[in-house]
Amino acid sequence: MKTIKIIEVKSEIGAGTRGASLGIDAIKIAALDYGSKFFNNHEIVEIPAGNRSLFDLIHNEYAKHIPEIYDVALKVAYEVKKAVETPGMVPFVLEGDHSTSVGTIAGIKMAYPDKRLGVIWIDAHADIHSPYTTPSGNVHGMAMAAITGNDNLENKINEPVAETKEYWEKLKTIGGICPKVLPSDVVYVTLRDTEMQEDNLIRKFGMKVYTVAEMRAKGIERAAVEVLNYLDKCDIIHISFDVDSMDPSISHGTGTPAKDGISEREAGNFIGRLLYSKKITSFEIAEINPTLDNENIMAENAFEILQKAANQITRVV
Repeated sequence: MKTIKIIEVKSEIGAGTRGASLGIDAIKIAALDYGSKFFNNHEIVEIPAGNRSLFDLIHNEYAKHIPEIYDVALKVAYEVKKAVETPGMVPFVLEGDHSTSVGTIAGIKMAYPDKRLGVIWIDAHADIHSPYTTPSGNVHGMAMAAITGNDNLENKINEPVAETKEYWEKLKTIGGICPKVLPSDVVYVTLRDTEMQEDNLIRKFGMKVYTVAEMRAKGIERAAVEVLNYLDKCDIIHISFDVDSMDPSISHGTGTPAKDGISEREAGNFIGRLLYSKKITSFEIAEINPTLDNENIMAENAFEILQKAANQITRVV
């Protein structure tokens, strides 16, 4: 029987909209409203966030706050590594913005440097920009590029300053491993809001994309099985869940909503089915922003999915 360790990372320095740092507390409020003892039943550790840097002047236009993001990612990586190396333990990372996933995935790879790691990226966005291609400079849109070690210089539109380049290389090479994941071992699920530079890279590598329409046409359970089958050659698998994969009609409580997403029930059922796999090492939830949601609906939905995921993973032998 597996146990869960909750790793809280209230960093929002990679996002362009303020408020994601409050997402974890919003999930806890949802748990209290449901009368749940979930957060009493699992070990919890909190990683210090670098949110004070939000008040500083921007020195890295094409990777805002990247020194602080690197610092947070490094701390997360070592905490995740420690959790993954503990027999029977599965880290559940609750994070503000999605840039934290660089640390999560680095930690998994540091724990298993010789294993082939697959990633199921449930997100409306590809997050595969680099400082050389970003239109916004927000690092939460660069997480997959850092994880796969891609600068995408073929589609370069920016000239980052020396400090940006230095910290971008540090971010890509946390743990001395780059890339952490091969593009062929990434499955995008619910992807629907991308830029030309990202599209070109996805086509170049032939990265697997599962659209909302495909999931519904095949059925949620079959779609989950096909995703796992696609990653069959991987030894271990990480699930990264951005709540903007869900449709804004559910809630606008996320910084970058995109229409035509999945429902909260579809998300919960899909993730629950994925967690039947013994290859799953870890799970993360990102980008809940309660400042954009006056009824805390997104956090409530995220908590239900989190609780369902926890119940499922603890039953896997």
